[in-house]
Amino acid sequence: MTQWQDRQAIGEAHERRVAAALRARGWTVQPCGQGTYPPAVREALRRTRSALRQFPDLIAARGADLVTIDAKDRMPSTRTDRYAISRDTVNAGLLFTAAHAPTPLYYVFGDLKVLTPAEVVHYTAHALRHRSGAFHLVCTEQAHRFDDVFGSASAAAAA
Repeated sequence: MTQWQDRQAIGEAHERRVAAALRARGWTVQPCGQGTYPPAVREALRRTRSALRQFPDLIAARGADLVTIDAKDRMPSTRTDRYAISRDTVNAGLLFTAAHAPTPLYYVFGDLKVLTPAEVVHYTAHALRHRSGAFHLVCTEQAHRFDDVFGSASAAAAA
């Protein structure tokens, strides 16, 4: 496998994990974004700087609530307790949020903690920046617990 295929396999496993966690909380979940496109479209997207590259991975509904999810695995850093979110991803997330308001976009990290693109920008406005400038570094303590954002599985089971 190539490095990209390795990352893709890890990402897809995390997306399935997030989808299962949402379903356990009573959400109906549908994959969307790059992973749902045919190989030729994915290859063309890989070669462009289009914000479509960062389109959310999942869309979910529960009752009248509708949310989008960008599943981000391999985070946080095991050495710094920070998430590293690419500047391109955050910029695309802000554009997506503005274009599709009031539907929120949530980043769900490998530890199942949650942030929005606006929170990433807010928490990093005066913070230490990655030396390349390509990433926002956010302390994991700033993120929300999955259950606080999407409800608990036990509450969904009791309903």
